[in-house]
Amino acid sequence: MPVVSPDQLIKGLVPPPRFEGPRFSTYRPDPAERSQSEALDALQKVAGTIADPPKKGWFRKSAASTTAGVYLDGGFGVGKTHLLASLWHAVPGPKAYGTFVEYTHLVGALGFVETVRRLSAHRLLAVDEFELDDPGDTMLMTRLLGQLADAGVFLAATSNTLPDKLGEGRFAADDFRREIQGLSDRFTTLRIDGPDFRHAGLAQAPDPMSDNALQAVAGRTPGSTLDSFAALTAKLAKLHPSTYGKLVENAAAVHISGVRPLPDQGAALRWVVLIDRLYDRTIPVRASGVSLDQLFTPEMLRGGYRKKYLRATSRILALTREGEQSSDQRRMI
Repeated sequence: MPVVSPDQLIKGLVPPPRFEGPRFSTYRPDPAERSQSEALDALQKVAGTIADPPKKGWFRKSAASTTAGVYLDGGFGVGKTHLLASLWHAVPGPKAYGTFVEYTHLVGALGFVETVRRLSAHRLLAVDEFELDDPGDTMLMTRLLGQLADAGVFLAATSNTLPDKLGEGRFAADDFRREIQGLSDRFTTLRIDGPDFRHAGLAQAPDPMSDNALQAVAGRTPGSTLDSFAALTAKLAKLHPSTYGKLVENAAAVHISGVRPLPDQGAALRWVVLIDRLYDRTIPVRASGVSLDQLFTPEMLRGGYRKKYLRATSRILALTREGEQSSDQRRMI
């Protein structure tokens, strides 16, 4: 039953281990996608402005009064998070980095007023995967971002556009501007095109392991966990989602037996958060039962949280491939 203090929650607003290394210098724009190099150039200029903002004066407005931030708009796996993390690494503190869900959980844990107080002195607030599928959370974040922007905090956010929207030529920018209302004019939108690199040249989801094989590989993997799907699902319901990161932080690999399609939206949304925390930390996943691409039911994938579930599926399949590769390496050793 992990416990996380308010100070730990704030200090934890940094890029996850998977994105500790990215820098502008390590981003490799696809030559076929001009928007990627344009976004890189624009964000490098933004970093310079945040680090050395224009001075206030009688005839010059502060940077915060004319622009609140940048919005990186594009599909899954085109490098938006790499660029967002690079921006965070490029500017001096104080600064914060988290997913949309992490910030809503932060407000839930600390309260709105305390969250604003603790973040209002920051130079930069980076929000990965700005979500528009929950009106209540969107209004909460709009209010939070508005107050932080008024305090002079520069905002940077990424989208979570569905793959089947990529041909529409506008991604999620119109939805984002409509939902954030008064803040929209203070954001500059940077569009980033490209295919999902996480699935480029990769096979389909690995077949589930047998229960016996799963137990065997878990037993010979130091620092790994082994839980039944039903027990882990029940455990998540007893924890605040802001503690899921601490729950898995020391796991070398996660093994889950008896995976089944999730029974309801509440359980599914908790699994989305858990998958994000596993993905952030590059923790391999191995499982028995049904294939992990069946974790979310067809009804869920047609519903209002479709974006969350597709992103989570993309991420957990990437983790199962990593688990499969590490198992192959162990067998070779």
